[in-house]
Amino acid sequence: MSRLLEVRGVSKTFPGLKALDGVSAQVGSGEIVALLGQNGCGKSTLVKILAGVYQADPGSEVVLAKDEAGNETSLHFIHQDLGLVGSLSTIENLDLGRPLGRRGLLPAPVRAERRRAEELIAGFGGDFDVTVPVEQLAAAERTIVAIARALDGWDHPRNVLVLDEPTAALHSAEVDRLFAAIREVARRGAGVIFISHRLDEVIELADRVIVLRDGVLIADIERGAYDHDDLVRLIAGEVGSIAVAHEHAPASGRPVLSAKGIAGRTIETLDVDLHRGEVVGVCGVLGSGREEVARVLFGAAPGSVAELRLDGEPIASRLGPREAIARGIAYVPADRHREGAVLTMSVRENLTLPRLASLRGRLGSLSGAKERAEVADWVARVGLRPAEPERPIGLFSGGNQQKVVLAKWLRNDPKVLLMDEPTQGVDVGAKAAIFELIATAAAAGAGVLICSSDAKELSLVCDRVLVMCDGVLAGTASRPSLSEASLVAASLGTRPDQAPAKGGVPHGS
Repeated sequence: MSRLLEVRGVSKTFPGLKALDGVSAQVGSGEIVALLGQNGCGKSTLVKILAGVYQADPGSEVVLAKDEAGNETSLHFIHQDLGLVGSLSTIENLDLGRPLGRRGLLPAPVRAERRRAEELIAGFGGDFDVTVPVEQLAAAERTIVAIARALDGWDHPRNVLVLDEPTAALHSAEVDRLFAAIREVARRGAGVIFISHRLDEVIELADRVIVLRDGVLIADIERGAYDHDDLVRLIAGEVGSIAVAHEHAPASGRPVLSAKGIAGRTIETLDVDLHRGEVVGVCGVLGSGREEVARVLFGAAPGSVAELRLDGEPIASRLGPREAIARGIAYVPADRHREGAVLTMSVRENLTLPRLASLRGRLGSLSGAKERAEVADWVARVGLRPAEPERPIGLFSGGNQQKVVLAKWLRNDPKVLLMDEPTQGVDVGAKAAIFELIATAAAAGAGVLICSSDAKELSLVCDRVLVMCDGVLAGTASRPSLSEASLVAASLGTRPDQAPAKGGVPHGS
């Protein structure tokens, strides 16, 4: 196996922070290497150095190999933000990375361009309109566009493809298609750097695993020399496996939220009852309707509710976000970059933005002292790293951003906490902190609704899970029969007696 890429003693220092400290690693032809570590460990910094966004410290080396014909290894990146232009179509986004060649400045044949885009997308299982702006596509569809663009037009195999959390918004069938494409890329002689927090995917796909912690290389190990628990220990250090702090108990009393006849673009009908102190999950593959539930209830997406009650009191069936917040309903969206935070504003500003009234003085002006004191308290509670509340939130790792997004709602003491993919793209340590915050909210009396594609996490943290399939309720699982296998089986439309493990979910319950 020939070496394509090698980094030697790479370091990167920011003011007050050593993001990377003497990291050395390599990627060979035909090899899939997983790059792992908690958010803030240095993964993104290393990728940005490879991409030329950052310049490494003096003495660092990044070596790209050449073959006998003089072809130098080229690097191709799919970042977490995908690098797509939202106002452009799939066709136009695919064209952005393609040289003009003989066509020169002549316009491309429209039909041929459309056909080519459709063929590229179909190669990854995509079936959507390639002429609409990509900002109108679902998250998984946008990911497919970025992957197709990155893999399009390679003229020699001496390439390294870097994928940063490519499966975060994909369901299992799409992940399988992506993995097939990645393996084909490696089979042709390219190298792959695969960044993911989903350790089961890493174990399935990677030939080798590199682990960073606090900017230092902790491990470089071959397939077969580690299991899931080994990776958790290497990544998290003393954090270890995720502990579930929520005390599971059967629901009782009047629901804090009762929604009958929820409907949306995909949801045909769904009823949800949520009690105080209860953590309820909603799971299902992409397109099941699961991704709409929280947004419709909060008034952030088109839809309706036939009957809506809060603490037993009938309220307007169609709330808007402003009224939902006023009534004690909070919402943590799946896309924190676009909807959950103002990335150019500081942690302090993001934390206090939803409720400023309590921070005002007698004359109505904002009290800086009150604001700083409250923000310092929440920064400590969520374990923000680094603990710099005046730093723009966009400069923090994904896990730290998500903790702030959650904290800004928890400081409002919500009656109902709606969450979409709360641990998407965060590391083991951040997940543990987020689960602890959820448990604290439930213990304080909030009803928590978690909509997620991660059946394993829902089986750990929830008292009860609603399983959706094709816009309707496919089943309900409660403890003690709640299990990952039963949720996956129900979400895929499999009868409980066909599930790969015990813990059936009664369909249509």
